Amino acid sequence: MLFDKVKAFVVLLDGASAGSEPVFSGGQAVAGRVLLELAGPARVSSLKLRARGRAHVHWTESRSAGSSTAYTQSYSERVEVVSHRATLLAPGTGETTTLPPGRHEFPFSFQLPPTLVTSFEGKHGSVRYCIKATLHRPWVPARRTRKVFTVIEPVDINTPALLAPQAGAREKIARSWYSNRGLVSLSAKIDRKGYTPGEVIPVFAEIDNGSTRPVLPRAAVVQTQTFMARGARKQKRAVVASLSGEPVGPGRRALWQGRALRIPPVGPSILHCRVLHVDYALKVCVDIPGSSKLLLELPLVIGTIPLHPFGSRSSSVGSHASFLMDWGLGILPERPEAPPEYSEVVPDEEVAAMEQSLLPLLQDSDMSMEGPFFAYIQEFRYRPPPLYSEEDPNPPSEARRPRCMTC
Repeated sequence: MLFDKVKAFVVLLDGASAGSEPVFSGGQAVAGRVLLELAGPARVSSLKLRARGRAHVHWTESRSAGSSTAYTQSYSERVEVVSHRATLLAPGTGETTTLPPGRHEFPFSFQLPPTLVTSFEGKHGSVRYCIKATLHRPWVPARRTRKVFTVIEPVDINTPALLAPQAGAREKIARSWYSNRGLVSLSAKIDRKGYTPGEVIPVFAEIDNGSTRPVLPRAAVVQTQTFMARGARKQKRAVVASLSGEPVGPGRRALWQGRALRIPPVGPSILHCRVLHVDYALKVCVDIPGSSKLLLELPLVIGTIPLHPFGSRSSSVGSHASFLMDWGLGILPERPEAPPEYSEVVPDEEVAAMEQSLLPLLQDSDMSMEGPFFAYIQEFRYRPPPLYSEEDPNPPSEARRPRCMTC
């Protein structure tokens, strides 16, 4: 019997180690081997391999067809994102081969498509990738083994769209028993749209409570899973991080100057799958007693490639500077300062000393690059430049004739 002779039948991936498995992304090659260990000789018809990646969603909803008739409506959809087949051992049509006892390894390799969907497990859907090996023997049921592998599609937050600040404002009239109790307004802003797990979101917000009762501001990062099938949608929301502020009294105003909200280890955003999406948002709300809450939502994208320390520094610093200016957290001078005179940067004594040392050097035709004159030049090169101003403090006289470039 085959079950008595097969000691081991597993799929192994290259790059795997004890306690860890390799992670793949679109366009990469998946390589490994099928291990078959036999306790005795065994006749084999074929050994086949199949790799599959599938996005699948499924849920049910109760429907009513009348006053006493109810039924259950089922929604299901699937999309194949990876499909690969290979034959690792095939003696021929209708033929068999006898493998001796011992350890046998059958290598395999295949290329993943350039664009994939990140592995995902949700309440109403999933994205799964696996490799299945099937061993066929005459007069014996087929023996199967499978190996699940993980795919994470890179999401780079170093793009202009994800580095742009996000802001919004809302207001609401607090009502209680059909009477107005004042206006509550909320404005919030974050410095960019894209973040990675482990980063801190500095939340800037302003809460103006014009009502007669205290209100409570709060903020949270919310994950929304959207499942789509047959034209219908099913959503599931979960709070992954939150913070609460201090109550704002009647007629008072509160300001958040970068309240820290850390992103926990969560999966990246999934935005380009036909049957499911994973979105994130920062929701800032104000709880108003006796009335519905005032809610402001700012979109987020959770990526896998963190903010680059150099490549995106100029754009992020520029946007952050304007971000602070918009919220009154930075002050620029009303009039630019004029640049200093040359004598303020280099004293007259140094200029005279340079002229005295320059004369003998010009007379020496065998002047060396290691002389004191060039040392002085190197020293002067690393002095800080004078402050720059776009407004000339000494504008030219209008009566002066501009000099011709050909003169």
